[in-house]
Amino acid sequence: MVEKLRLMAVHAHPDDESSKGAATMARYVAEGHEVMVVTCTGGEAGSILNPAMDRPEVLADMSGVRRAEMARAAEILGVQHRWLGFVDSGLPEGDPLPPLPEGCFALVPLEESTPPLVEVIREFRPHVIVTYDENGGYPHPDHIRCHEVSIAAFDAAGDPERYPDRGEPWQPLKLYYSHGFSRAKLTAFHEALIAEGEESPYAEWLAGWDKDKPDVIERVTTRVECADYFPVRDEALKAHATQIDPESRWFAVPLEMQRSVWPTEEYELARSLVDSTVPEDDLFAGVRERVSA
Repeated sequence: MVEKLRLMAVHAHPDDESSKGAATMARYVAEGHEVMVVTCTGGEAGSILNPAMDRPEVLADMSGVRRAEMARAAEILGVQHRWLGFVDSGLPEGDPLPPLPEGCFALVPLEESTPPLVEVIREFRPHVIVTYDENGGYPHPDHIRCHEVSIAAFDAAGDPERYPDRGEPWQPLKLYYSHGFSRAKLTAFHEALIAEGEESPYAEWLAGWDKDKPDVIERVTTRVECADYFPVRDEALKAHATQIDPESRWFAVPLEMQRSVWPTEEYELARSLVDSTVPEDDLFAGVRERVSA
């Protein structure tokens, strides 16, 4: 009998869950564990990145379309899902950067945005939480705020004196940052494609990478083998049709090449209240022993 464990992934926008750690989640669902995705905003400010979806009726109801896309992706991954209900901040562009829109997620004080996540944590009672690092994975204001809210909620959820009206206290045992986009990974795929005589879509991206900046792969503590679930991940990605062009570089590397070159998804263990030795190959390392004890 497999002890049922619970994993929560906290993301900024719909589609983030499918581009960051989706195969890991699908694996744990297949193994009989419970997984919940929490999405902080509705993604209302997202641009249409798939030309096939650039239609007036889609633009007129971006909020509704993105909610439907998220529901479909959750169904494909087999995960539970909750919205926190905050407003997408958008990605400011320009020099100088324009101000963020009033009332958006990134500007909501932490004392207001933390309690709703604490409530969901106390309801679902995850053993492990996954979110972004302090840079948000990339410096989108909602991703950075998602990190901040996740840390605050992880620390508060088990404290009976914090937010007593938000449910019975529950202390998650581990907190991870997901690290999906490393220079090492892109280089491995680029070189594998070139070796096979294929065109690589990563050459320009890699050429523009700041070589003086440390590769995030150096922070990775945990690699989860999940290549069997890459097809599920891709189907979940495609469910976010406004954001994911099926002809884009998301799908440039054949699945069999991905399986042989880079069959894992990567994480950084940021907090742990259980004994586990890094490097790890399981987000529940140390948790399984605690729960079954």
